[in-house]
Amino acid sequence: MKMKNFTLLTVAFIAFASFRFQSGIEDVISALKSGNSSSLSRHFDNYIDVTLPDKSSNYSKSQAEQIIKDFFGNTGVRNFEVKHKGDNDNKGQFCIGTLHTKNGNYRTTVYMRMKGDKQVIQEIRFQSL
Repeated sequence: MKMKNFTLLTVAFIAFASFRFQSGIEDVISALKSGNSSSLSRHFDNYIDVTLPDKSSNYSKSQAEQIIKDFFGNTGVRNFEVKHKGDNDNKGQFCIGTLHTKNGNYRTTVYMRMKGDKQVIQEIRFQSL
């Protein structure tokens, strides 16, 4: 009986851990679809590499949020279409897709990594298509 309870508990823990791991990238995708820079920035690391068509640098969390907010506002985000997503040996996740805007489309790449017990965005790139 103890072995059965242990197995059940182990399976539940793995399922919960897997769900928590996946929720990070899913929250990011949702924020990109709606063009919500505030929701996106909740997942930023303390410093994040941001690449836009006209500039690229490493910014603090607050600077990156403002830059992404301006970018979303200037381009008019309409949707985000996921092309591929995955994980790197449970050390982090990534997502590649197309950000559809009023001003054109952008290939978008997001790299996340584990920091403590949560996923944080380490790098985000927007490249004109």
